[in-house]
Parts: sequence; structure tokens; C-alpha cells
Amino acid sequence: MSPEDDQDPDSAMEAEFDTVAAWTEEAIAALGADHAIPAACRGSGSPADLAWLARGLDVRDDARFLDAGAGLGGPAAWLVDHLEGRWAGRPLLTEPMVHAARSARRLFGFPTVAAVTEALPLPAARVDVAWSLGVLCVTPSRPQMLAELRRVLVPGGRLGLLVLQQGDAPLPEQPEGNDFPTHDALAAQLTDAGFRVDDEVDAARLPGAPAGWDERADRVAEHVRRHRGGHPAHRQADEQGRVMGRLLSERLVTTQLLVTTAV
Repeated sequence: MSPEDDQDPDSAMEAEFDTVAAWTEEAIAALGADHAIPAACRGSGSPADLAWLARGLDVRDDARFLDAGAGLGGPAAWLVDHLEGRWAGRPLLTEPMVHAARSARRLFGFPTVAAVTEALPLPAARVDVAWSLGVLCVTPSRPQMLAELRRVLVPGGRLGLLVLQQGDAPLPEQPEGNDFPTHDALAAQLTDAGFRVDDEVDAARLPGAPAGWDERADRVAEHVRRHRGGHPAHRQADEQGRVMGRLLSERLVTTQLLVTTAV
């Protein structure tokens, strides 16, 4: 029995990003390693999203790369595969949720540290390229997070972001723990933190996932539901997902991808 089986989650955010992450690792072990990257990328970008960011970030040679708020590590694993032969580096992952950080290390073998992005355990100017996917919209302290990412990046270093943004109108409902920025608010915070926005795209304009990608991720989710669906953490995470799905389907919240430079 895993330690989270006998306790209720402290919050919907813990349920979604920590407890269910550990269950996802279990499901991948049961279903096969070919399920790992699609399942571990869920909520952190499709292959088209990641490819768009990879082109803009131009990761190559021995560039030092940070995935801040890495979740289960799927996007970093995708990047390593995608850039094979072009990039000789190795990603460093930071993730505040302890179970998720441990699962990421076990799934993909990357150096992984349990740490919040607002207080990274790295010296200044230690990173050449970074990305942070779906993290800025789940922190109440975006200015501190952006300032910390700027601190660890070298001057001229590049930062890729996947951000859920809302329009100017108030939302009819809000998933617990989420704080979606508007386009203008995020632009101002990036400028204040020392970043220049080089490119931006609405992810809805990019192609869908390749054949088999969503099927593998869905099989993992179904395995978790079948074995853990009665747990309070799973019910909380499901409700979070339903609310987010409604906001995205009605375009009240959109998924935006940005490539920025530390100036």
C-alpha cells in the first residue's frame, strides 16, 4: 500500500499533481514503458506544443536545460528523444510535489529535485535554456517565480512557457489553486522580470497529437480510474479536470505558448 492510500489529500492541487501522479507511475509499470511519455505529458502539452517550443528555444550542443515544475517528467523525456543527435545535454528537473518528483526520477532517470520554482536550488546564471509548462497559472506568486527563473538563466538565455490564460471577463467557475493571468498582465510581469517575448501562439492553432499518443495516455488514465477511482484524491482530481475542460472548451481559458529571452 502506498503512503497516500490511507490519507485524504490536503488539497485538490495535491490530489491532481502529486497523489494521482504516483498512481500514474504504477499504471505505466502495469501497461508498459511505451505509455510513459504520453501519460507523463498529460496536462503539460501535446507533441505539437512541445515541438513548437523546442524550435523556438533552439536547444543544441551541451546546453544546460531546466524543466521547472516538471511534473512526471514526460516533456523533458520527449525533448531528449526529439533532439537526439543535436543536443548532448541532460535535463535537470525541479518539481514541488514530492511523489511526482520521485516518480519522474524513477520513470526517466533524470536528475530531479523536489523544489518550488520560486526558490530554485541553483546558483545564478546556471541555466542556458528552460521551460515551465502549465506552472505559471497554478502559482499565486508569478512575479517571484519569473524573477527566480530570470536569476538562474544566463543573460540571453531562453525560457519557454505554456500558460493557461483567461480573457478580461470574470470566469463563471475556477478550479481550486489556479490563478489564470490575462494576456496583458502576463506580458507586464514578464517585462518586469527581465524577459522579452520573442514569439507566441495559441496552442489551438497547432496540429493534434499523432496516432496512438492519446490512446496510450487514455489507457493509463483508465487504469488509474479502475484501481483508484473511489479514492477522495481521484474524485478531487476528476472534478478539477471537469471544470478545466469546460473552461477550455468554451474558450474562456486558452492555452498559450511563449518563447522568451532573458535580457
